Amino acid sequence: MSVHNENVRRVTTHRLTEMKKRGEKISMLTAYDFTMASIIDRAGIDIILVGDSASNVMCGNSTTLPMTVDQMIFMAKSVVRGVKRALVVIDMPFGSYQGNSREALSSAIRMMKETHGDCLKMEGGEEILESVKRVLSAGIPVMGHLGLMPQSINKYGSYAVRATEEEEAEKLIRDAHLLEDAGCFAIVLEKIPARLAAKVAAELTIPVIGIGAGGKVDGQVLVVHDMLGLNNEFSPRFLRKYANLEAIMTEAVAHYVDDVKTGDFPNEREQY
Repeated sequence: MSVHNENVRRVTTHRLTEMKKRGEKISMLTAYDFTMASIIDRAGIDIILVGDSASNVMCGNSTTLPMTVDQMIFMAKSVVRGVKRALVVIDMPFGSYQGNSREALSSAIRMMKETHGDCLKMEGGEEILESVKRVLSAGIPVMGHLGLMPQSINKYGSYAVRATEEEEAEKLIRDAHLLEDAGCFAIVLEKIPARLAAKVAAELTIPVIGIGAGGKVDGQVLVVHDMLGLNNEFSPRFLRKYANLEAIMTEAVAHYVDDVKTGDFPNEREQY
């Protein structure tokens, strides 16, 4: 277990490349608010992702599609205020970059200017390459995302493992190289066979961070609510839960309710 101090230098995109070169694994978690970001930053996380997964875990939606640029900016501002060490990556939401590279650049510039985040994440390969290049041309670092891409859920029809067939696997490898060649500083691979993810990580010089992609990549990312056990109904094979906060919080709130009902709270020491 490591808890960083105030003197530890900030994580940068260059530092992540150095970590890959020396074989140091990269840790990454999501955060959507100041308090959670502050906690996981102090715990020593390398990258904090302000994910559009907030649509699921914060807003109760079944997909990430409803998230807007305004919503992502609101959350990212809060996260950035709580971070002193980690690299802050912000998801570009669905509809803000697909199909129109000029709109992608406009959205990206606004998100960077208003949030003070470090970089952006975009889902897709060749089909969004023009948008990726245009955003990169403005000096904005971009993290790619391949494999299962939640913003394309209506195309897939399910959250099943991707790239199990040769044709899709070959496309994923090509897309990974295209993203690296375009200038992306890292790529997330989601829910693909471990052997394929290992191959991609070995071929690329930039960090490859997995979620449900096995251990032979350069780092791992999870949704913080999932790894803390805040949603016990969600238990995919790739998820390791490091706490059961749903049970702890339920018990604490029930205890509080009981104390209020019985008049035990507040006692004489808890009033002025």
